Amino acid sequence: MRGLKKRRRIQIILLAFAALVLSTGLIGYAMRDGINFFRSPSQVTEAPPPPTETFRIGGLVEAGSLKRGQGETIRFNVTDGGASVPVTYTGVLPDLFKENQGMVGTGRLVDGVFEAREILAKHDESYMPKEVVDALKEQGVYRDPSVEGANGS
Repeated sequence: MRGLKKRRRIQIILLAFAALVLSTGLIGYAMRDGINFFRSPSQVTEAPPPPTETFRIGGLVEAGSLKRGQGETIRFNVTDGGASVPVTYTGVLPDLFKENQGMVGTGRLVDGVFEAREILAKHDESYMPKEVVDALKEQGVYRDPSVEGANGS
């Protein structure tokens, strides 16, 4: 009787462990496409990711670089002050998208051009994604809008 209880406990522990391993594997498999790392334009030019990797890039839309092509294709450069990466996007841009404004794009780097499948623009005068602010501060080009507004600029 005593050996049967011990065997049953070991079976339950092994079954629970197998269920834990299986659920962890399924969660990892489901999230493999949902995890996108953020990179600044300087990081992309220093160590370009492979064309199969989807990632997010953010910075400022470079002044004078916004060009509209055939149909809904838009080309522009995104910069963090230290480097600039060409971007192409086919679709409708957000209303607040314009030159010298913050943006974050999700896509892939193919032959040195970031092919965006999603573009996000800042949504008011003072908001910019944390990753973009950190990248701009690293390059020394970040301007705090709350300070500019207080100085009357």
